[in-house]
Amino acid sequence: MTQSGAARRTVLGAAVLAAGTGFTGLAAGSAAAADEADGQVYGDGHGEGGYRDLPHPTVIGHRGASGYRPEHTIGSYQLALDLGADVVEQDLVPTRDGHLVCRHENEIGGTTDVAEHLEFASRRTTKSVDGVAVTGWFTEDFTLAELRTLRAKERIPAVRQRNTLYDGQWAVPTFEEVLRWADREGKRRGRRVWLHVETKHPSYFRGLGLGLEEPLAKLLRRYGRDGWGAAVFLQSFEPSSIQRLARLVSAPRVVLLSAGNTRPWDFELAKDPRTVADLVKPEGLKWISGFAQGIGPTMDLILPRDADGRLGTPTTLVKDAHARGLLLHPYTARNENSFLPAEYRRGTDPAAYGDAFGAFRTYFEQGIDGIFTDNPDTGLLAAEAFRPGRRPANR
Repeated sequence: MTQSGAARRTVLGAAVLAAGTGFTGLAAGSAAAADEADGQVYGDGHGEGGYRDLPHPTVIGHRGASGYRPEHTIGSYQLALDLGADVVEQDLVPTRDGHLVCRHENEIGGTTDVAEHLEFASRRTTKSVDGVAVTGWFTEDFTLAELRTLRAKERIPAVRQRNTLYDGQWAVPTFEEVLRWADREGKRRGRRVWLHVETKHPSYFRGLGLGLEEPLAKLLRRYGRDGWGAAVFLQSFEPSSIQRLARLVSAPRVVLLSAGNTRPWDFELAKDPRTVADLVKPEGLKWISGFAQGIGPTMDLILPRDADGRLGTPTTLVKDAHARGLLLHPYTARNENSFLPAEYRRGTDPAAYGDAFGAFRTYFEQGIDGIFTDNPDTGLLAAEAFRPGRRPANR
């Protein structure tokens, strides 16, 4: 894709967004900003430091190395990097005083020891988050100072009992702390540490006066992650968040896609009738390619599972997305039986490891550009056979 072609696609995508969702002002601003950004940053994604220079397929540490350490902790991020992950992921939610912290969800009862803090007992509540009733404690009800008194813990201890050994070892990190950590590690290793940053529930938080995109862009600019070679992907399940970020900062952008019968929450709010099933059709991918460089689909959109949990016939999503110049970073590959397709499970213990290498090999054979995984070491070893200059094993 040429730079001028990218600009034309951006304008087209923004125009469709304005007509189809009611995001008129955002779409128009995104078109102008992305047009300018494409001219100075993206082009074909090639060039020193660009995302096309990452190893292919790219292995992304999902919430760090969350198969081995409590997710979204400095310990998890550090282990992912030490294991060799090409990119390390962060999910962002805000505190009451507007600081961005790294949690998969704003509800923190399952990932911190907040329930053990009697001083916060009265803050347990039920909220509607993206139309779903959730009970617990929420980051937006805590100041950063209060949140710093908590310690992180394993989210799924029944499956990952060994991870509970590390409960309490780390605090909830701010995104700024992660940027500083990445800079230190980059200097030590002689190369920039790539990050994959997700805005969580952006419309929900904007409704609370805690918009995510502006403080995120401010931090990225402050730490030199705005522009070519910035070593950061920006991702969201809400396309309007990606468009908003395009107005604020230059970086490759990825639209995340859940199950085919779902709708992005910003579509729900805008009364946009399109579902994910519509977005993965050629017309939907053409629209996405106007303002993003990639998609992050659930693996089921590429390799559907049948009623028994076995993999079925691959869809045409990889071919169709590549035809629109979009890279694919599907999610999530894990080692445990409970997450694997049925044909790759071994034994009856859901927490035991199955044939993860067999599953990874099948995923990579689809031609994906990268993968989110809780087990970066497994992913990297499997990816070696599919990287340029290597003949894939068992093919």
